[in-house]
Formats: sequence, structure tokens, C-alpha cells
Amino acid sequence: MNETIRTYPHLTSAPASETDWFKALVNLTRYLRSPDGCPWDQGKSALDFAAYASDEVEELREALASGDNRHAEEEFGDCLFTLLACLAAAEAEGRFSLLGALERAHEKMVRRHDHVFAEDRATTPEEAMASWNAEKAREKARENNNDQ
Repeated sequence: MNETIRTYPHLTSAPASETDWFKALVNLTRYLRSPDGCPWDQGKSALDFAAYASDEVEELREALASGDNRHAEEEFGDCLFTLLACLAAAEAEGRFSLLGALERAHEKMVRRHDHVFAEDRATTPEEAMASWNAEKAREKARENNNDQ
């Protein structure tokens, strides 16, 4: 599946695990924005990459619908790369960091899955969605109270 890994400036060693490959992709997006990187990537903002991400998600959806798993895997990678490129631009713009985004995503998904991690566990998809929507409504109410 993997071609032979050449030496690239953004790689410290040949990726072997999911974690290694994730790190390699993050490092690649950051390298492409560096002075030795790609002028096109350097000129794009986080907002630009966010717009490209929606196109990539649609291509992923089409690939999944087609049943072509190899193509879907490629399109998933494109989605992930584009989101990480958005991250690299956001970091360069001082907007947010990967660490912060990962922490917030984890916290939010655990909170929204109260029906999994709390005492009252959902036993049906409907109960799960009701719990999810209730937590989302509580979050929105807190946001509205903080805005006032």
C-alpha cells in the first residue's frame, strides 16, 4: 500500500503507525507554509482552506456513495489534509492551535455523548439523539447567557 518513503524535510523518520502518519501530515502542512515551502499554500488563509474543505467533503461523500473504497480512502485523506492545512494557516495567523482544537473537540464530544459516559445511558438511537440535542440546547443557552 505504501510506496517507499524518501527523505523529506518535514519527516524525521519513516512513518509506521497511525500516529506517525498523522504527525507527518501535520508537519507537511506546516512545512508547505514555511519559507522553503509552497508559494500557493503560503498565500492561503485559514478561511481559504475552510472553503476548500467543503468541496473535499463533497468528493468524499461521492466516493463513499460509489462504493469505491480506495477512492473514498484517498478522498478522506484529502479532507484531512485540507483541514490540517486550515490549521497550519490558523496557527500562522495566531487564531488557534492543533492542541487547543484537539482538546476542545475531545471535551465537546465527551460532553455531547453524555448518553454514553454518564449514568443514564441511551439504549436506542432515538434516545441518543434526544440526549445529544438536549446537551446542544444547554450549550446554546449558556452561550446566549454569556453574550448578554
